[in-house]
Amino acid sequence: MPQRKIGLTGGIATGKTTVADHLATVHNIPIFDADLYARDAVTPGGEIWQRIHERYGPEILTKGDNPHRGPAPINRANLGQIVFNDATELRWLEAQIHPYVGQRFDQALADHGDAPLVVLVIPLLFEKNLTHRITETWVVSCTDEQQRQRLMTRNNLTESQAESRIAAQMPLSEKCDRADVVLDNSQDPAHLIKQIETLLRQP
Repeated sequence: MPQRKIGLTGGIATGKTTVADHLATVHNIPIFDADLYARDAVTPGGEIWQRIHERYGPEILTKGDNPHRGPAPINRANLGQIVFNDATELRWLEAQIHPYVGQRFDQALADHGDAPLVVLVIPLLFEKNLTHRITETWVVSCTDEQQRQRLMTRNNLTESQAESRIAAQMPLSEKCDRADVVLDNSQDPAHLIKQIETLLRQP
């Protein structure tokens, strides 16, 4: 039987991690997360980290108390201020990171070829035309106001900063139109979990 590959996506801060965590912890389903791979891509001292450092300078690094501990991590907030306000810089950054993420997905799928069901968490699934990697798409949705407020709270952002990050992605309504499944995360967590359980019971 062909492997079922769920492409889990949605807008930033709509609840993808909540869904993925439930699938992993309750159902022991393998989860492959593009965001985690992207973090690994910029491991301090690595090749991609070096290119980012060379392009943006030391101000892009996290300031530590001891400068002799080795290469400092990328300051994601500072980097976000640059790339989410400049489409050219965002494209450059994605060009550095996305090939590495793709390699990690390939390896993960190869390592779990016998699993009947896997989940690929890909925030830019539609934007980057990655639907060839999966067999069905689940989009996690909420209201525009909920998305903005959740992002502001989670990342300690101003409203304008949150708006710029949301605007860098495809409109959530368009993702919902393209999805095989839309998970409504505008109510309480129990409502979201009930939808997931119903979907998993379907043949």
